Amino acid sequence: MKKLKNSLSSIILCLFEILVGVLLLMKPVEFAKGIIIAAGAILILLGLINAVKYFKTNVEEAAGSQYLTIGLLALLAGIFCVIKAGWIVAAVSALTLIYGVVILVTGLSKVQLTCDMLRKRNKKWFLALISAAVSIICAVIIINNPFATTAGLWIFAGIVLIAESILDIVTIIFEKKGNPAPAEVAEKKDTNELAD
Repeated sequence: MKKLKNSLSSIILCLFEILVGVLLLMKPVEFAKGIIIAAGAILILLGLINAVKYFKTNVEEAAGSQYLTIGLLALLAGIFCVIKAGWIVAAVSALTLIYGVVILVTGLSKVQLTCDMLRKRNKKWFLALISAAVSIICAVIIINNPFATTAGLWIFAGIVLIAESILDIVTIIFEKKGNPAPAEVAEKKDTNELAD
Protein backbone atom coordinates (compact mmCIF):
# COMPACT_ATOMS: atom_id res chain seq x y z
CA MET A 1 0.00 0.00 0.00
CA LYS A 2 2.87 2.37 0.93
CA LYS A 3 4.60 1.65 -2.40
CA LEU A 4 1.36 2.40 -4.26
CA LYS A 5 1.05 5.76 -2.44
CA ASN A 6 4.69 6.59 -3.26
CA SER A 7 4.16 5.69 -6.92
CA LEU A 8 0.97 7.71 -7.11
CA SER A 9 2.58 10.78 -5.52
CA SER A 10 5.57 10.44 -7.89
CA ILE A 11 3.25 10.26 -10.91
CA ILE A 12 1.29 13.32 -9.68
CA LEU A 13 4.58 15.22 -9.29
CA CYS A 14 5.57 14.19 -12.84
CA LEU A 15 2.21 15.40 -14.19
CA PHE A 16 2.76 18.74 -12.42
CA GLU A 17 6.23 18.97 -14.01
CA ILE A 18 4.69 18.31 -17.44
CA LEU A 19 2.22 21.15 -16.83
CA VAL A 20 5.07 23.50 -15.85
CA GLY A 21 7.01 22.39 -18.96
CA VAL A 22 4.03 23.12 -21.22
CA LEU A 23 3.60 26.57 -19.64
CA LEU A 24 7.32 27.23 -20.19
CA LEU A 25 6.92 26.29 -23.86
CA MET A 26 3.91 28.53 -24.37
CA LYS A 27 5.17 31.70 -22.65
CA PRO A 28 8.69 31.07 -21.35
CA VAL A 29 9.70 34.52 -20.10
CA GLU A 30 6.25 35.45 -18.81
CA PHE A 31 5.94 32.16 -16.92
CA ALA A 32 9.41 32.59 -15.40
CA LYS A 33 8.44 36.12 -14.31
CA GLY A 34 5.21 34.72 -12.84
CA ILE A 35 7.14 32.19 -10.77
CA ILE A 36 9.48 34.89 -9.47
CA ILE A 37 6.57 37.20 -8.59
CA ALA A 38 4.78 34.32 -6.80
CA ALA A 39 7.99 33.55 -4.86
CA GLY A 40 8.21 37.26 -4.00
CA ALA A 41 4.64 37.28 -2.71
CA ILE A 42 5.39 34.27 -0.50
CA LEU A 43 8.54 35.98 0.84
CA ILE A 44 6.52 39.15 1.62
CA LEU A 45 3.95 37.04 3.50
CA LEU A 46 6.69 35.23 5.46
CA GLY A 47 8.34 38.57 6.22
CA LEU A 48 5.11 40.01 7.60
CA ILE A 49 4.45 36.87 9.67
CA ASN A 50 7.94 37.03 11.22
CA ALA A 51 7.65 40.77 11.93
CA VAL A 52 4.26 40.30 13.61
CA LYS A 53 5.65 37.30 15.52
CA TYR A 54 8.48 39.50 16.83
CA PHE A 55 6.09 42.12 18.21
CA LYS A 56 3.70 39.53 19.67
CA THR A 57 6.48 37.64 21.47
CA ASN A 58 7.44 38.77 24.98
CA VAL A 59 10.43 41.13 25.19
CA GLU A 60 12.92 38.61 26.64
CA GLU A 61 12.20 35.91 24.05
CA ALA A 62 11.99 38.42 21.18
CA ALA A 63 15.41 39.84 22.05
CA GLY A 64 16.95 36.39 21.72
CA SER A 65 15.21 35.63 18.44
CA GLN A 66 15.89 36.88 14.95
CA TYR A 67 12.21 37.21 13.98
CA LEU A 68 12.40 40.89 13.06
CA THR A 69 15.66 40.56 11.12
CA ILE A 70 14.41 37.51 9.21
CA GLY A 71 11.07 39.24 8.63
CA LEU A 72 12.67 42.41 7.24
CA LEU A 73 15.07 40.45 5.01
CA ALA A 74 12.23 38.29 3.64
CA LEU A 75 10.10 41.41 3.11
CA LEU A 76 12.87 43.19 1.17
CA ALA A 77 13.68 40.07 -0.90
CA GLY A 78 9.98 39.62 -1.68
CA ILE A 79 9.49 43.24 -2.74
CA PHE A 80 12.62 43.00 -4.93
CA CYS A 81 11.28 39.83 -6.60
CA VAL A 82 7.91 41.43 -7.29
CA ILE A 83 9.32 44.75 -8.59
CA LYS A 84 12.36 43.41 -10.45
CA ALA A 85 11.04 40.06 -11.78
CA GLY A 86 11.99 41.01 -15.35
CA TRP A 87 15.54 41.88 -14.30
CA ILE A 88 15.90 38.57 -12.45
CA VAL A 89 14.72 36.62 -15.51
CA ALA A 90 17.20 38.54 -17.69
CA ALA A 91 20.01 37.76 -15.24
CA VAL A 92 19.11 34.11 -15.66
CA SER A 93 22.62 32.64 -15.83
CA ALA A 94 22.74 32.03 -12.05
CA LEU A 95 19.25 30.50 -12.11
CA THR A 96 20.22 28.30 -15.02
CA LEU A 97 23.24 27.01 -13.19
CA ILE A 98 21.05 26.08 -10.21
CA TYR A 99 18.45 24.43 -12.48
CA GLY A 100 21.20 22.53 -14.32
CA VAL A 101 22.69 21.27 -11.05
CA VAL A 102 19.23 20.12 -9.84
CA ILE A 103 18.71 18.16 -13.08
CA LEU A 104 22.23 16.69 -12.79
CA VAL A 105 21.51 15.48 -9.24
CA THR A 106 18.20 14.02 -10.46
CA GLY A 107 20.05 12.22 -13.28
CA LEU A 108 22.57 10.76 -10.84
CA SER A 109 19.75 9.48 -8.61
CA LYS A 110 18.30 7.77 -11.69
CA VAL A 111 21.62 5.96 -12.15
CA GLN A 112 20.97 4.30 -8.78
CA LEU A 113 17.40 3.51 -9.85
CA THR A 114 18.86 1.80 -12.94
CA CYS A 115 21.19 -0.26 -10.74
CA ASP A 116 18.32 -1.08 -8.35
CA MET A 117 16.19 -2.33 -11.26
CA LEU A 118 19.12 -4.37 -12.63
CA ARG A 119 19.75 -5.95 -9.23
CA LYS A 120 16.02 -6.81 -8.94
CA ARG A 121 16.26 -8.39 -12.41
CA ASN A 122 13.63 -6.00 -13.80
CA LYS A 123 13.65 -6.39 -17.59
CA LYS A 124 12.77 -2.70 -18.13
CA TRP A 125 15.93 -1.36 -16.42
CA PHE A 126 16.98 0.32 -19.65
CA LEU A 127 14.11 2.83 -19.29
CA ALA A 128 15.67 4.17 -16.10
CA LEU A 129 19.05 4.26 -17.85
CA ILE A 130 17.60 6.28 -20.76
CA SER A 131 15.95 8.65 -18.28
CA ALA A 132 19.26 9.06 -16.39
CA ALA A 133 21.19 9.70 -19.61
CA VAL A 134 18.65 12.29 -20.82
CA SER A 135 18.79 14.08 -17.46
CA ILE A 136 22.58 14.18 -17.34
CA ILE A 137 22.98 15.29 -20.99
CA CYS A 138 20.34 18.01 -20.59
CA ALA A 139 21.92 19.18 -17.33
CA VAL A 140 25.29 19.59 -19.06
CA ILE A 141 23.63 21.55 -21.89
CA ILE A 142 21.78 23.82 -19.45
CA ILE A 143 24.89 24.42 -17.32
CA ASN A 144 26.87 25.40 -20.44
CA ASN A 145 23.95 27.65 -21.59
CA PRO A 146 24.59 27.79 -25.36
CA PHE A 147 21.35 29.70 -25.96
CA ALA A 148 21.32 33.15 -27.58
CA THR A 149 18.21 34.34 -25.70
CA THR A 150 16.62 33.88 -22.32
CA ALA A 151 13.44 32.63 -24.01
CA GLY A 152 15.46 29.94 -25.83
CA LEU A 153 16.85 28.69 -22.54
CA TRP A 154 13.42 28.56 -20.87
CA ILE A 155 11.89 26.78 -23.89
CA PHE A 156 14.67 24.18 -23.71
CA ALA A 157 14.04 23.87 -19.95
CA GLY A 158 10.35 23.27 -20.66
CA ILE A 159 11.15 20.54 -23.21
CA VAL A 160 13.55 18.90 -20.74
CA LEU A 161 10.95 18.99 -17.97
CA ILE A 162 8.29 17.38 -20.18
CA ALA A 163 10.65 14.70 -21.57
CA GLU A 164 12.04 13.82 -18.13
CA SER A 165 8.58 13.60 -16.58
CA ILE A 166 7.22 11.32 -19.31
CA LEU A 167 10.27 9.04 -19.00
CA ASP A 168 9.89 9.04 -15.21
CA ILE A 169 6.20 8.02 -15.41
CA VAL A 170 7.04 5.17 -17.82
CA THR A 171 9.91 4.06 -15.56
CA ILE A 172 7.71 4.14 -12.43
CA ILE A 173 5.03 2.06 -14.14
CA PHE A 174 7.47 -0.55 -15.48
CA GLU A 175 9.49 -0.66 -12.26
CA LYS A 176 6.35 -1.68 -10.38
CA LYS A 177 5.24 -4.17 -13.06
CA GLY A 178 8.64 -5.85 -13.17
CA ASN A 179 8.72 -6.64 -9.47
CA PRO A 180 6.34 -9.31 -8.17
CA ALA A 181 4.61 -8.53 -4.90
CA PRO A 182 6.13 -10.26 -1.81
CA ALA A 183 3.00 -12.45 -1.50
CA GLU A 184 3.44 -13.68 -5.08
CA VAL A 185 7.11 -14.54 -4.42
CA ALA A 186 6.20 -16.46 -1.25
CA GLU A 187 3.38 -18.26 -3.08
CA LYS A 188 5.70 -19.32 -5.93
CA LYS A 189 8.32 -20.47 -3.40
CA ASP A 190 5.72 -22.61 -1.57
CA THR A 191 4.51 -24.08 -4.89
CA ASN A 192 8.10 -24.95 -5.89
CA GLU A 193 8.78 -26.58 -2.52
CA LEU A 194 5.62 -28.70 -2.82
CA ALA A 195 6.61 -29.79 -6.31
CA ASP A 196 10.02 -30.95 -5.02
